[in-house]
Amino acid sequence: MEVPAPGGVELVRVETALELREAVHKAAADSDVVVMAAAVADFRPDKVVETKIKKSDDTADPVITLVRNPDILQEIVQARGTGATPALIVGFAAETGDATTDVLEYGRRKLARKGCDLLVLNQVGKSLVFGQDQTEVRILSPAEPAGSAGESAAGSKTEVSARIIARIAAELAARRP
Repeated sequence: MEVPAPGGVELVRVETALELREAVHKAAADSDVVVMAAAVADFRPDKVVETKIKKSDDTADPVITLVRNPDILQEIVQARGTGATPALIVGFAAETGDATTDVLEYGRRKLARKGCDLLVLNQVGKSLVFGQDQTEVRILSPAEPAGSAGESAAGSKTEVSARIIARIAAELAARRP
């Protein structure tokens, strides 16, 4: 289902991670805040074909080679030294835990690795976040003390979005003289 862009919003349509990269870099240069709420696939096919990959009479399975997509969030953070970046950079992380590490620890690691100002952490999995009306996130900041669980926001996706925007506004206000 396609949702129309809200009034006053400039919509830039992209289809690939490389197109998104170009659009984000262009927009970030004139922005106060960049919010990277869309997850870009970590990998893409090395070669794109214009036609269907058809079965042939042989029984060999096709081999699709993947290459790493650019880390757009990290690139925007790294561009800070050039003066062509916004005052505040917000990343999102959809994470799952595993046998050795919980979701919060993965989120903290990603925050440190990416270098953004805030990281909105979503735990994803079966019956979590995607396709649900309710969500819960943690808003992490590198300024928080070690071991902090960050700020929790829970409720409808609209309510959580409003809380994230309020946090962004507070961060911007704190940075301005």
